[in-house]
Formats: sequence, structure tokens, C-alpha cells
Amino acid sequence: MASKAVEKRSNQVDPRDEPSAEWGWHGTFPKATRFAGWLSVAALLVMLIGNHQNAMEDIWLVGLAIGLAFALILDLRKRRTAWRR
Repeated sequence: MASKAVEKRSNQVDPRDEPSAEWGWHGTFPKATRFAGWLSVAALLVMLIGNHQNAMEDIWLVGLAIGLAFALILDLRKRRTAWRR
């Protein structure tokens, strides 16, 4: 009977390793994170509209939007092929 209690306990998250496990739920928001990422890409591209004096701001905005979109696409690809690895 003692071995079953040890097995049950080994599957749980230790509060010393993850402090949030002490007060309950422990997880992530994958869909909300991806949505916020695409919303950030859109916000960066909307910032192109304005009274810019030179193109340096536009270069940074487009570059950051492309970098973030690239990371989101890699994440999408990783999720689709995760079962193959």
C-alpha cells in the first residue's frame, strides 16, 4: 500500500519546483498566446500609418512584425509535426 502512495505522489508537481502548483491550476494559455501574437503583428503594421519623418521607424516596425510572424509560423509548424518526433 505504501508503494501506491509513492506512485501517486510522483505524478504530482512539487510546489518547490513550481510555486503556482501550491494554489491550484498549473498550465499555459496556448491559444490566447498565439492570438495575442497575431494581434501584436497587426498592431505593429497599423503603426505604419502616421506622420513619420523618415523610413527608419517603418523599417523597425516591419522588421519586428516579420520576425514575430515568422516565430508564430514556426510554432504552428511545430504543433502540426509534434506527433512525428
